[in-house]
Amino acid sequence: MTSGRLNQLSIVYSHVIRIFSDLHYGDRATSLKSLPSLFPLFEGASELILNGDTLDTRYGPYAAVTEAARAEITGFFIKSAPPTTFITGNHDPDISEVHSLEIADRRVFVTHGDILFENLVPWGRDSKVLHQRIVAELVKLPAAQRENLRRQLIAYRTAASSIPQRHQSEQNPWKYAMGFAADTIWPPLRILRVFQAWKETPARAANLLQRHGLIAKVMVMGHTHRFGATRVANGTIVINTGSFCPPTGAGVVDVSTSRVVLRSVVRHGKEFRLGPVMAEFALARVPAPETLQS
Repeated sequence: MTSGRLNQLSIVYSHVIRIFSDLHYGDRATSLKSLPSLFPLFEGASELILNGDTLDTRYGPYAAVTEAARAEITGFFIKSAPPTTFITGNHDPDISEVHSLEIADRRVFVTHGDILFENLVPWGRDSKVLHQRIVAELVKLPAAQRENLRRQLIAYRTAASSIPQRHQSEQNPWKYAMGFAADTIWPPLRILRVFQAWKETPARAANLLQRHGLIAKVMVMGHTHRFGATRVANGTIVINTGSFCPPTGAGVVDVSTSRVVLRSVVRHGKEFRLGPVMAEFALARVPAPETLQS
């Protein structure tokens, strides 16, 4: 084997796609106050995927603040980061036209995760309205397209776009705290809904892959902010990269040709750095298509 061929192989095997989500940049609750603090998280990554809720792009009372944050995010990742793909989330439904990805020869499926729930955010104050609007969007489609995954994701994004920002864009800390409580944790029953969503998520994710005929055995998501990895009974591995909003913690997922690695993100001074490996999984090879005998 020539040295040129060896170099080509080393490039292929060192290619790492790094995935993280739920930066929630611009929200008072996030620990991410400065985009350059992310620089250490880019080390060793060939490309990045931001898997939803990078910031809140929905309409609200502080449109100028929202647009400034969007411009800052866009400029930063274009100029200062490895090639980056933005996947939409329920808070940034219009950040791109990419709603999901299949990577590593379709062995890994990446999407924000809100599609797992019929009402998008089952613990949120808008859950009933969102369910109605999602159903309304799906009803508009021809019957044959209602089970199409991309069409469903677009319906979710359209519904999410119709709900305004509330506490997310509030600048006053006291008003923010009261708005956060009203939107997220009051009445206390909402906390129980969060726990219920965490419990149901892995099985719902495995069902999503099966229902849409996806060959992936690994799904990477965010949305529920519950950092960690779970292996479902059928062998599906569901990985959640958590959130930069405390208290649940954040992580990154590295996908190479043969492995998926979940690492925590740790705060070191003003920087975020890669923490310990929390889980690691080998990627099964995709069987070659059978050759027809003549």
